[in-house]
Amino acid sequence: MFRKKARLKEGFSTGACAAAAAMAACICLKKPDKIIQTVELPFPDGIRRTIKISWTKNLSDTKARACVVKDAGDDPDITHGAEIWATVEILSHGPQNKIEIVGGKGVGRVTKPGLAVEPGQPAINPVPEKMITKAVLGVMGHDTGCIRVTITVPDGERLAEKTLNSRLGIVGGISILGTTGIVKPISEAAWCATISVSMDVALAVGLDTICLSTGRSSEEAAMKTLCLKKEAFIPMGDYVGFSLQEAAKRPFGQVTLACQWSKLVKMAMGWDQTHVRFGPLDPKAALGFLKKEFGICVESHKEINTVRQLFLLLQKETEGQKTIGHVCRHAYKRLRNFLPRRQRLELLLVSYDKEIIHKEP
Repeated sequence: MFRKKARLKEGFSTGACAAAAAMAACICLKKPDKIIQTVELPFPDGIRRTIKISWTKNLSDTKARACVVKDAGDDPDITHGAEIWATVEILSHGPQNKIEIVGGKGVGRVTKPGLAVEPGQPAINPVPEKMITKAVLGVMGHDTGCIRVTITVPDGERLAEKTLNSRLGIVGGISILGTTGIVKPISEAAWCATISVSMDVALAVGLDTICLSTGRSSEEAAMKTLCLKKEAFIPMGDYVGFSLQEAAKRPFGQVTLACQWSKLVKMAMGWDQTHVRFGPLDPKAALGFLKKEFGICVESHKEINTVRQLFLLLQKETEGQKTIGHVCRHAYKRLRNFLPRRQRLELLLVSYDKEIIHKEP
């Protein structure tokens, strides 16, 4: 009997958590004796969703704080379980209706152009800002006077070390993100958005060349060889086709792509998305590709159980090294079609020892 695969659980973005915490802090100010366990937060799609409140605290008659522990659902998000605090303070009463949103400890500060937030401002994106503002006004009313909302992530600075924030010029903590308020498990949209933003940052700091990499090993090898600023190095993961299409939209002079053998073979075979969920690369399929495209038969094919084994076998002999070169050129010709003539493409093959062993052209 086969069981139906359970649907992965969605979670909430840091922006939604910050807005929910701000909403709870406002309720705490209006009703100091009320025990607040959840809030019904309005989302950009018009639906109100329930978010749990970890705790609330009255700091004075005009100041309150609330905490939401981020639930990212089944997404492997490094901020899952992080505390997101919002401190709401009434600075003045009156009809001016001003909501000031600032970043506290653990919320990053933008230092470079190219992002949705201007340099010098806290890394709180526009949609979360709108969600926070709407949540506050929904509780406090539209004659609130002047209110300051401070978003704090106590562990944000440590968590940011596991993100691309420093490379994007965001220092001191994490970003408060989210365009929908919802985190979808293993979000392709989120990964692709990061690639696009990274390219915008590279442009904004004046770079003409970027280096796309399929993994950390490939990136490390490229970093050792290429004299480029850190903003030039953009992890693209398995999104090869998407990344080259995004690069083609921008005025870069050169795009360098660094990858290891198994990804390279997939690219040469016509895969624009190289993740294993789109299908593992069977060594027999790789051997068939070599025979069909180049007329090359690997005699020891019975011993080959993985594509990595194939690579190690080819490396040992001169003819095998020529075969590796054939595959690199084949992949290069195919990938070159993604870019306009004005852009140069360079392909780097990285060994499993993190060394660049072939460049194309």
